[in-house]
Amino acid sequence: MKRLIFLHVDISKKINTLLTLIIISGFFFASSIYADEKWEIDKELSTISFELPVLFAKNVRGTFKNIEGFIELDLDKKENNKAIFSAEINSINMNYKKYKNLLLSNIFFDTKQFPIAVVDTKKFSYQNEKKITLDVELTIKGKSEIVPLTILIKRLGEELVQIESELSFSRTFFNIGTGKWSNTAILKDKAKIKTKLFLFKE
Repeated sequence: MKRLIFLHVDISKKINTLLTLIIISGFFFASSIYADEKWEIDKELSTISFELPVLFAKNVRGTFKNIEGFIELDLDKKENNKAIFSAEINSINMNYKKYKNLLLSNIFFDTKQFPIAVVDTKKFSYQNEKKITLDVELTIKGKSEIVPLTILIKRLGEELVQIESELSFSRTFFNIGTGKWSNTAILKDKAKIKTKLFLFKE
């Protein structure tokens, strides 16, 4: 009986992972159909990093190796622009290496059930091509929250741009740190995601 229960749990986790990957793939497929202009990230040059303050110690810092992302631009009305970026959480390289398994466990990110974190701008408009401020949807551990994001854009060439951004979020809202780790006295509540992305025009 126990074997059947464990098998059922394992199958459920695999299905959740597969569904998450299908949803992300669907976003990328849809972009190729509707975009007036599409830019995709260079995965070798680009970085998405995570930082969590710790009282009286070095902040927890990590950089994700496996990332995806694109931007669609509405060149006509500039109203139906869209960007989606994702990171595979278990691909993180972090400074507290001995705590990596704990960070990936169900106490924190629960990567077996929720392997990917996603930032989705939804549709947005812009006027300033160097600095854009908007609210984006951040999804972690199956929960979503709207958070503010400021994007700085540098055009490095006709077909290459650099984007830098930073957003803050509440780790306890996303249940990142449960049980004794939910206490914010030592491990602070406000975490940051920073990006430095290089995008090439398709």
